[in-house]
Amino acid sequence: MVEGCQILVSNTYLSIVDDESDITLAFHEALKSLPGITIFTFTEPELALEHFKTNKNFYALVISDLRMPVINGIQLLKTVKDLNPEVRTVLMTAFEVEDKLFQEYSKKEIIDGFFQKPISLDNLLQEVSEQLHSYELQKIPDSIRLE
Repeated sequence: MVEGCQILVSNTYLSIVDDESDITLAFHEALKSLPGITIFTFTEPELALEHFKTNKNFYALVISDLRMPVINGIQLLKTVKDLNPEVRTVLMTAFEVEDKLFQEYSKKEIIDGFFQKPISLDNLLQEVSEQLHSYELQKIPDSIRLE
């Protein structure tokens, strides 16, 4: 990144999907100060997916828990990437994840980031900021990108 250069995200959506409402609420509170972002929280992955399908062109980032009823986080994020490959995706879990599985999905570009719960709100903010920055960078044509 060029020193002193900041990419501003504007009018984009971020979704937090976790079947525990206290997690979605805490994450929303931690991230609401980010400029240009509209945050949606979902405790039901199927509702999150419906919202994403309707608004896929406005999304920059989807953060999903791994273990949820009906649709697990990997299935959700794979569907998100199938619908809009530009969207950044982050998987989170409180459980151990097999490293091979994560590497496989990372290699297939289904998962762009990962964190273990519990996560400090500062680390969450840092991860989200990095993902949003990557999202904006990929929209810049290679001919003018300075890295």
